[in-house]
Amino acid sequence: MSKKIAILPGDGIGPEIVAEAVKVLNCLQSEFGFEVELNEALVGGAGYDAAGDPLPEATLQLCRDSDAVLLGAVGGPQYEALPREKRPEKGLLGLRSNLELFSNLRPAILYPQLADASTLKPEVVSGLDLMIVRELTGGIYFGQPRGIRTLENGEQQGYNTLVYAEHEIERIAHSAFKIAMKRDKRVCSVDKANVLEVSELWREVMERVAKEYPEVELSHMYVDNASMQLVKEPKQFDVMVTKNMFGDILSDTAAMLTGSIGMLPSASLNAEGFGMYEPIHGSAPDIAGQGVANPLATILSVAMMLRYTLDEVALADRIEVAVGEVLDQGLRTLDIASEGCQQVNCAEMGDAVVAALSVKA
Repeated sequence: MSKKIAILPGDGIGPEIVAEAVKVLNCLQSEFGFEVELNEALVGGAGYDAAGDPLPEATLQLCRDSDAVLLGAVGGPQYEALPREKRPEKGLLGLRSNLELFSNLRPAILYPQLADASTLKPEVVSGLDLMIVRELTGGIYFGQPRGIRTLENGEQQGYNTLVYAEHEIERIAHSAFKIAMKRDKRVCSVDKANVLEVSELWREVMERVAKEYPEVELSHMYVDNASMQLVKEPKQFDVMVTKNMFGDILSDTAAMLTGSIGMLPSASLNAEGFGMYEPIHGSAPDIAGQGVANPLATILSVAMMLRYTLDEVALADRIEVAVGEVLDQGLRTLDIASEGCQQVNCAEMGDAVVAALSVKA
């Protein structure tokens, strides 16, 4: 049966990198018999420009009718003056909340070919392979009440609410423990329980859920220490699980351990395994339209989609092997370029991955 994938290029470099991922999907269809139906829609600033809404209803409905979603990126400086509810980021948050994509998987893997691209010493990062599991639909990004108000003295005050219910913590805990069971069976839960009552509850629930996974070792770490440990001794971690805002920050820190944020994919899953897949790097408006963006994170997001939602593990493996072979060939986009390597543009990198895939047909 043909799989339906909603393609949301979005803004900035989104259309450029998604175009290369679509090449890979088309190759899987023509070379390996993977039956897929691709349907494109607008989101973010592109959605606002066309329909006055960063998440048009037609886009949301297409996603609901699909088996998975591939997203490029949203955002750009031209939209910063819009009312908050019209900004591109509201489209992304709306997809996460409406599709109940509560579990965000962000792997940080250092390809051996890129060990020199990391700013850390090779002996610190070589062999790095960790997974950050970020709760995605709760916490301070969604908590109510929120806003900007005027106090009695006339001063303005901004306020946001950090709130988590037990069921929200339980389901992300299960997600992390299940992933750990397929890896090295270690989970580090990151919180701020010495200061925040929300984190006290988070820690209590993590301990309770851990009893259902006796093979998995659970540890706890305060977020400030976790950020330090990520750059001091990152290979001590296997799976890290944390709340929305902490995960946002820590996953970007982990990204730089790998040499470039342009290499890292992500998955956002609901309870049924339906997922939205995207690179974690954002829209990069400063390089949009120049053809220099790195499409590998988006291509690797396709591999995650095949692995976690579409149950095509062999095809996911093929993509990951093809990316490794392209790096072995010395091909590099601007963000990972180094002396002695051949610098290529976005489209050339996508073509190289397709060529490596086709050789395996």
